[in-house]
Amino acid sequence: MRRVAALAAVTALTLAVSTSAGTGHLSAPTTAGPVGLARSSALAPCTVHAGLDIQMTEGLPTPHGYARSTGTLHALTLMVDFSDAPGEGNAMDRFHEFFPQTERWFRTASYGRLRYQALTPISGWLRMPKPFKAYGIERGAPFDPGYRELVKDMVAAAGQKVDFRSYDILNVLVTPNAGPSALDTVLSVTFAGNGDAPVADGVPVANASFIYSRQDDGSGSYARTGYRVLPHENSHTFGLPDLYTQEGGGAVGHWDIMSEDWGADNDLLGWHKWKLGWLDGSQVACAATRGSSEYQLTPLYKPGGGKLVLVPVSAQSSYALEVRAQGGNDEAVCRPGVLIYKVDGTIDTGRGPVTVYDSHRNSGGCTRSPNVQAELSDATFTPGETFKDPGHGITVEILDTDADGNYRVRVTRG
Repeated sequence: MRRVAALAAVTALTLAVSTSAGTGHLSAPTTAGPVGLARSSALAPCTVHAGLDIQMTEGLPTPHGYARSTGTLHALTLMVDFSDAPGEGNAMDRFHEFFPQTERWFRTASYGRLRYQALTPISGWLRMPKPFKAYGIERGAPFDPGYRELVKDMVAAAGQKVDFRSYDILNVLVTPNAGPSALDTVLSVTFAGNGDAPVADGVPVANASFIYSRQDDGSGSYARTGYRVLPHENSHTFGLPDLYTQEGGGAVGHWDIMSEDWGADNDLLGWHKWKLGWLDGSQVACAATRGSSEYQLTPLYKPGGGKLVLVPVSAQSSYALEVRAQGGNDEAVCRPGVLIYKVDGTIDTGRGPVTVYDSHRNSGGCTRSPNVQAELSDATFTPGETFKDPGHGITVEILDTDADGNYRVRVTRG
């Protein structure tokens, strides 16, 4: 994955600073999360808590300061260019590289619970007063003087045409000829939950995604898949961490867009869907007690039904079981089955907070799709296969599947 080159700066990408604010503007608080969690004592043992000094955690609940992930999200989208990198063609052509695809992706991933609205009050290129090189934009730079100057100039250039208080997040689609190719360095970055952000119209630009260049690998798939960098970056504004590491996508593979956003379409993990408020408590089971229990799981891409079984290991970590099959946002699934992974609230963004367990280690995988991490593509467990954690006395057996792709699993705790 081409993001690897810049991972040394990953902690600067997504500054998770808790802030307080009102509804309906760039400083909106999070309003989503596991539905009914506070009322469900049965799920309480499976609440993964955040560790100390974690900037962006998989733990629950999501801290305040991030954007809403349910209901209607108003995404201010501006197309920006510079004197030394004038906009290529029509600015709305740049807009349509990402929309309506991004809106559809979130609608599908959230089962309709997030209504993403991309709004562009300025349909042309917004010219910055300085050349691109003068801002000193580098991969992973936080809101340093260069970015602060860029935001200040952007607000001034927008003038009376934009009231930043009317939006939940900001998308800045920079002309692709500013900066290096994404094949060399991915400059695209998100500042999320950042109370120390520059201010526009009296509110901090706390949840903003800046998109540079094009993630075009030359395979001819860009028109269909190139937009996916934006759902990845926008998901940071909801509080989701990066799942890739300095070694690339080897911890999670193509099972979550926060791990790989190159190549074929993919979805979010069930844990993330629950964290964002897209699954009800009735769709999540918590296997916290001793003995054996059986559960039925329906494919993650289908609305309704049981979606997630959590098997807590500690107060800050849990195994998660879900069924992945080809459908919805998941087009690269080559081996349907039960995906088993571990969520750890003590591991920060970009350092491997989620680990997928491979049922067929060193197999080379089953996919040949470009830019899809192959080794983990056949990680799913199928009937007759078993996952064991002897140290914690946990066994997961995949019992059977039916004609509708539902799976029956047995979890045993010693």
